Amino acid sequence: MVFYLLSIFISLLFHSFCECDISNGNRVSISVPSTYKSGFEGRAYFIRAGEVVPSFKAALSIEALDGRYLCALVVLFGEMEVWNSRRFSLFFPLELCVLELMESGVLQLRDSSGRIGWRTGTSGQGVERLKLLRTGNLVLTDAKNNTKWQSFDFPAHIMLWGQRLYTPTRLTSVAADSTSLYSMEIQDEKIALYLNSGSLNYSYWELKPNKGQIIEFVELGSTGLKLFSKRHRKVAQISSNSLEPIRFLALGKTGNLEFYHYSLYKGKFEASFQVLNGTCDLPLTCGPYGICRSSNTCTCMQILNKTEHIQSECDEGLLDKFCESNVTVKMVELEGVTSVLRSAHPMINVSKEECTSLCAADCSCASLLFSFGGVAGEQRECFHYQLVGGVKQVEREVGVNYLIKVPQELIDGRSRNSSSIKKWILIVGGVVNLLAVLFILGGVVWYILTRKRKKATPRENS
Repeated sequence: MVFYLLSIFISLLFHSFCECDISNGNRVSISVPSTYKSGFEGRAYFIRAGEVVPSFKAALSIEALDGRYLCALVVLFGEMEVWNSRRFSLFFPLELCVLELMESGVLQLRDSSGRIGWRTGTSGQGVERLKLLRTGNLVLTDAKNNTKWQSFDFPAHIMLWGQRLYTPTRLTSVAADSTSLYSMEIQDEKIALYLNSGSLNYSYWELKPNKGQIIEFVELGSTGLKLFSKRHRKVAQISSNSLEPIRFLALGKTGNLEFYHYSLYKGKFEASFQVLNGTCDLPLTCGPYGICRSSNTCTCMQILNKTEHIQSECDEGLLDKFCESNVTVKMVELEGVTSVLRSAHPMINVSKEECTSLCAADCSCASLLFSFGGVAGEQRECFHYQLVGGVKQVEREVGVNYLIKVPQELIDGRSRNSSSIKKWILIVGGVVNLLAVLFILGGVVWYILTRKRKKATPRENS
């Protein structure tokens, strides 16, 4: 990535880099490069909180994206971006990107033509100053120093030390494949990790307080994430194994929730703890129609006639075929696998046959998980999925069946190929057997003829 500190493009009505507040009527502007350069990235720092390493800084950021330049307000912890406005509004300015605190108390991004790209809803609330606190919280305050807006109320994918999030709130992170979204959601009864696919969410990890206690808020401390009830009593905690104090947690591009500390020796942030230790417990490790094996390697499902896994190439476009009117489908059970994904509203107390037939009849259903347990399998749950993902190998899991939907033509094709192979094997086997018989018969005939010649030859006199 190309990176520049764009000091030559900065135009400020105050010092270009300071430990100060920004009052109404001030602005920061940064010029947009006239020609597009892929990989370009630049930041104009304009405010810093403290001298401690690493410190928090606020900046205007310009980056190249799909042939245009994207502008955003960002907060950095050292060089780690911990908050940005682009999560809430993508802004592609013309010629100039301007951050200004209006006399009305609104903080906004605009370009040279006056087009608004992002703004706070703080008009008429008496806002007078923009501050960056030593906690990394970017705030708008009035004359009495009351907070009217704060970045802590609008988290992206990172939660900072000392930050408190109330229910319902969520962190979000774009998956590595850029087509899916992960979220950590703080709900009344639990916190959970979700894969957001289309209009549906599938959970793959959760933590519930003991005795069904209700969560009021969560707070990140130096030892981990703490869950509190309405009475401000701690009801659960996720603890880090590190001796170093936690500085932030992040929902990463793999969907894992990670705690980070700062290493003074290495001069960078390092992961101290991960909620999910196993690679195969992550939802998209092997992509659609891939299986994560116990060796943490990937393979395509055997029904696809592929033995090697190639990233994102296992599906062969199957999902696009199920809703075609002339496609006949079949549900195929895969043995020795399960899915880490769970849908929010499973069907309860239906049979495996009902679960299977309902998925087969619904063209949006691509796979299912049927689980049963308890006495005589009386606790039955049917999970339907609009994708085939999160599949991992298991040694033995009694009471779980995982099935995927497959076009009948693919099954027939495999059957025809298998039948052709069997015929070829039979033909080759028959030819080999015939040659063997002829060889043996030839040997017998040769032996008999040789004996007859010997008997017909008169012996010479001594």
